[in-house]
Amino acid sequence: MILKEIDGNDRLIERLKYLAASEKLFHAYIFEGDSCVDKSLLAECFVKAILCQEDKGDGCEECTICHKINHGNHEDIISLEWDGKSIKDEAVEELQVKLSKKPFFGNRNIAIINHADTMTIRAQNRLLKTLEEPPQGTIIILLCDNIENLVPTILSRCVVFRVNPFETVEYGEIKEQAQLLVKMLLNKEPFYSLKGKLAEIAGDKDSAMKLLDSMELTYRDLSIINTKESRNYTKDYIYRAVELIEEARRDLQRGINIGYAMKNLIIKIGG
Repeated sequence: MILKEIDGNDRLIERLKYLAASEKLFHAYIFEGDSCVDKSLLAECFVKAILCQEDKGDGCEECTICHKINHGNHEDIISLEWDGKSIKDEAVEELQVKLSKKPFFGNRNIAIINHADTMTIRAQNRLLKTLEEPPQGTIIILLCDNIENLVPTILSRCVVFRVNPFETVEYGEIKEQAQLLVKMLLNKEPFYSLKGKLAEIAGDKDSAMKLLDSMELTYRDLSIINTKESRNYTKDYIYRAVELIEEARRDLQRGINIGYAMKNLIIKIGG
């Protein structure tokens, strides 16, 4: 996928295409969006737009650079992932060592930090040093669900973009599952059925957070559309469901057991 194929974010995409084509690039960006938004895919498309020599500003999907990015083996792109709970100081230190080395191709090293909002305070303070004095040609892209978890000094040194949901195969599947679960809750289906559905689609923290985001979007859609189905949901029911989803999200962020948090949610919504 390339930038122009991403929907639902027209102004953002035009801005990113302009930056990549003109090479008027800042050294650090933050892409903030719900867990169900494929921010990693957007980051890859942005990197293609920057590095592709055949169609700068978008990407061609045909050249060696684009193929390497698609396969995750471009030598000058460094990915940093969380350990399932956080990103620690040691991981950021290792990233800094890699960024200090000269690029294999061209003149840029690009780092993509997934779940950047889970960095410990110590890790954030370490990254801040690189944001203040980045190696020449370096671009750092931080992917976040919630920028409120980042210290203000990091935010002040990055360009922040809010990313709306856009259609991908994964997003379509999550949305479909969330809509089904919301319907099951309204129909007050047995707890064992709801529990089984949760086991299918929310087995780990990442998938649970994506499900919560998609459920919240589903309820919000029901609150503003006027269809035969939406009339089955009262405003009070929808507002209460959204409040409970936010509560479950906070529980997961605090490290409460995934199974407990999600089961507690469906019990409360189901009444």
